[in-house]
Amino acid sequence: MQRKDHIVDRRDVLLHMEDMNKAFPGVQALSNVDLEVRAGEIHGLIGENGAGKSTLMKILTGVYTKDSGQLRIEGERVEIIDPHHAQQLGISIIYQEFNLMPNLTVAENVFIGREPDRFQFIRWGDLRQQTQELLDLLGIHLSPRETVRDLSVAEQQMVEIAKALSIQSRIIIMDEPTSALTDTEVESLFHIMRSLKEQGLGVIFISHRLEEVFEICDRITVLRDGENVGTRNVEDVTPDEVIHMMVGRALGELFQKETSAKSGDVVLEVHDVMRTGTVLDPSAIALNNVNFQLHRGEILGLAGLIGSGRTALARVIFGADTMDRGEIYIDGERVDVHSPEHAIRHGMGFVPEDRQGQALILSMAVRKNVSLAKLGDLTNYGFVDGVEEKQIVEHYVDTLQIRTPSLDQKVMYLSGGNQQKVVIAKWLALEPKILIMDEPTRGIDVGAKAEVHALMNQLAQQGVGIIMISSELPEILGMSDRILCMREGQVVGELSRDEATPERVMRLLTTEEQVEVHNAQPKQERRNKHE
Repeated sequence: MQRKDHIVDRRDVLLHMEDMNKAFPGVQALSNVDLEVRAGEIHGLIGENGAGKSTLMKILTGVYTKDSGQLRIEGERVEIIDPHHAQQLGISIIYQEFNLMPNLTVAENVFIGREPDRFQFIRWGDLRQQTQELLDLLGIHLSPRETVRDLSVAEQQMVEIAKALSIQSRIIIMDEPTSALTDTEVESLFHIMRSLKEQGLGVIFISHRLEEVFEICDRITVLRDGENVGTRNVEDVTPDEVIHMMVGRALGELFQKETSAKSGDVVLEVHDVMRTGTVLDPSAIALNNVNFQLHRGEILGLAGLIGSGRTALARVIFGADTMDRGEIYIDGERVDVHSPEHAIRHGMGFVPEDRQGQALILSMAVRKNVSLAKLGDLTNYGFVDGVEEKQIVEHYVDTLQIRTPSLDQKVMYLSGGNQQKVVIAKWLALEPKILIMDEPTRGIDVGAKAEVHALMNQLAQQGVGIIMISSELPEILGMSDRILCMREGQVVGELSRDEATPERVMRLLTTEEQVEVHNAQPKQERRNKHE
């Protein structure tokens, strides 16, 4: 299958959305929003969670119907009826969660429902040949015969792009496409995006990672509170100026932790923890003799590359996974944490990385999600005290500034940042003394990040010991009182806030260098202290 080659004027307008308005009960999601995308352009669409990006794209892809406004494709006014109609008009979207069938081959996924046939029999040779031509066009080194379930996340993403091209898309929307990719995979994706640009397509790139927006985009449109703040050429603005457009907050204000917390007594000790087995390799060592201490009022940063054991350690401490060997002490007393229920009883809370899959019940209301972990205290004779529940939920909705039309709003309709605040509110309602936060700001905008960071500082000042896992080095450096560096299931170094630099942390994460963990005690000394 060959794509028609043609030279496109860089300034030709492929898409023009003008005065877009959309309201939901209690919320004006879009207010007179404009968006213009040119042929041969990668256009960044950025803004805080809840700024209106998703609503605007759902109108463009036919998921939502606009209340008012005009939409033109190549100058022709159109009314998009549904997602199928949007595809017919040459509009495709690639979501973070792929829409692929894992048990089918690459070729079957690319042309699903549109397979070349004759007399109702699929022409498999033609199907694979057309798929191969698409893959070659994109420079993707995959076989049409490979099964999708055997592909990496990055490779599955390439299949989604090939599928979009197979329906002759002229406008391709990529929603947070780099969130699960390594740096090398991101570079491969950017190479393909530039190839699409050279072919005269328009690419809309949605991302919270400003460094990537500045690297790959030609222009950016910023939305805030459902309004268009402005469209700029990337070369004409700085990241600081863009952040100010998004939230009215400068780049230097993102990490508000100015001084180290005054740490108190040791609240948590982890000694000689060992765990064998990972999801990908049951025989691998997930954790190998991990030792550390957490003090009251301290934010302990846990740094490590993917697969280093950070999340495995968090899950073991919280009782979600069992350890093969090791000891956990809380307030100097050895405890057996065999389940999250035990962890909660000992004053722990856990904000997991996957908030939608592991922390929230999306179909339930804000009220029920916040009070979920505290139901035992709110229930008498099988009945929930609705008055007390409402008071508690209202308190944390106000304290955390959770933006929701009502306490009965389903969590699925909140922005990512507000969903994360609901998760945090659930644990704060239990007044924990230890709070584990795994990627607490992943997938949320810079404004919501600053609010979460401010909350972490406030909790630390109140004496809560916080373990923060983060893949973002600036966040680790900016928010931590101490940093533990993990590699291959081991703690390979401990750095104070003053000792930590980006270069030193990365050396620990990526080389054989190790630094002594100062507060790890020998086993016999550890036991004598508590006997």
